[in-house]
Amino acid sequence: MAKSSPLLTLHLLLVLATTTMVTATTPPTAHFLGVNYGTLGDNLPPPHRGMELARSAGAAAVRFYDANATLLAAAAASGLVFVPSVPNELIPSLAASQRAADAWVAATLLPFRRSPGLSYLFVGNEVLSDPTTRSRWPRLVPAMANVERALRSHGLGRVKVSTTFSMHDLDHQNVFPPSAGVFRPDIADAVMRPLLSFLERTESYLFFDAYTYFTWSANHSIVPLPYALLEPSPGFVYHDPGTGLSYANLLDQMLDAVVAAACRIGHCGVRLALAETGWPTAGDLAQFGANVRNAATYNRNLARHLASGAGTPRRPGMRMPAMMFALFNENLKWGPGTERHWGLFYPNGTAVYEVDLTGRRPLASYPPLPPALNDRPYPGRLWCVVRTDKGPVNETAVREQAAAACADKAGLCDPVRPGGACYLPNTVTAHASYVFSAHWNSFSEDYGGCYFGGLAVETTVDPSHGSCKFPSIVLE
Repeated sequence: MAKSSPLLTLHLLLVLATTTMVTATTPPTAHFLGVNYGTLGDNLPPPHRGMELARSAGAAAVRFYDANATLLAAAAASGLVFVPSVPNELIPSLAASQRAADAWVAATLLPFRRSPGLSYLFVGNEVLSDPTTRSRWPRLVPAMANVERALRSHGLGRVKVSTTFSMHDLDHQNVFPPSAGVFRPDIADAVMRPLLSFLERTESYLFFDAYTYFTWSANHSIVPLPYALLEPSPGFVYHDPGTGLSYANLLDQMLDAVVAAACRIGHCGVRLALAETGWPTAGDLAQFGANVRNAATYNRNLARHLASGAGTPRRPGMRMPAMMFALFNENLKWGPGTERHWGLFYPNGTAVYEVDLTGRRPLASYPPLPPALNDRPYPGRLWCVVRTDKGPVNETAVREQAAAACADKAGLCDPVRPGGACYLPNTVTAHASYVFSAHWNSFSEDYGGCYFGGLAVETTVDPSHGSCKFPSIVLE
């Protein structure tokens, strides 16, 4: 998922939905709601159990972040639509060599040639959202083209090739109004124009990650929570002055911003799909609105909205593949607390909440949900300190995290150097706690949370002492 941003943060959701379940003898349909199947956990159940749980929730598809043979075999046996992915790091080699693309397809996907559920393949994940891998950007479309040719040559021409994008690929992530949506200037002509041409030529989809949670939390003072949860929002309808269209929920608004961006570079006809969407069930103190009640509400409404075929104001009647994030809570995911709390299921197979991804179940038939206790920003200051509640502190790891934080900003760590106001007490934990708070204060909008490799935790207790004043953040 993408890093957070002051205006619009997307982390990426992994959820797919459908109105029908796909069996081993039924060809996959163009419209479905499925679920993203992440594997960043050390306590996840075996793949066959994961597929059973996905089906029990009404998912019609599973999407993977790689092409692990064990996972693909379990998915193929389950009768679900399944979406493997080419890892980002393979893009340069597949772009440079048709032979390499042929070999990858033969080794990875050919064993599933007769599996009707294999209908989509993602080449990379949010490639254009990572500025540190800019060298891969111009190689994305050539890699996709080589893979598409390889699929056809191996009798897999039915498999639609795409890649995934995030709202970070829109200039300033702007969806206010949706008609102002435009791709970032560094990718619009160089990458997006040829990429959309490829998708249109091959009749594939533009798969986007769209998280209303991040857009709402960054704009909560003007965007009502029900509007983000796809709930009726009395007294609030968003009017787009550019098109004259009115919006009843934030997801449609975000999707139409992507449509506007595609139209702006001459590709109004490209088909749109959801690679990730969802809502977190828990998070850090700074991550208000992340709770079970909101997550269940959003995903239940999402399933019903997609199943209705209503489409968006700009594309009424649009039906599309969609994927919800995620099947499991993943305890090894990096980043703020929400990263580890998107799942429909705990790793032991217990449902976090009930949901029917087919969209058929009446909302009134669900059991009561727990109250939402954190829908407003925490009303006070927060600090970020070394975590000491999980046993002895790993001082080597803490030193490494603190050193990396110090390198991000000149002078950030001067107060903990000899003679500085926070040098005493001269301990690893005391110094690193100051560094973590100072770094979080400076970069919370870019780095997204108080995490530091899992070694830090938020606190409402001011750790300042004497003349040593710890920087804090205040949520607004």
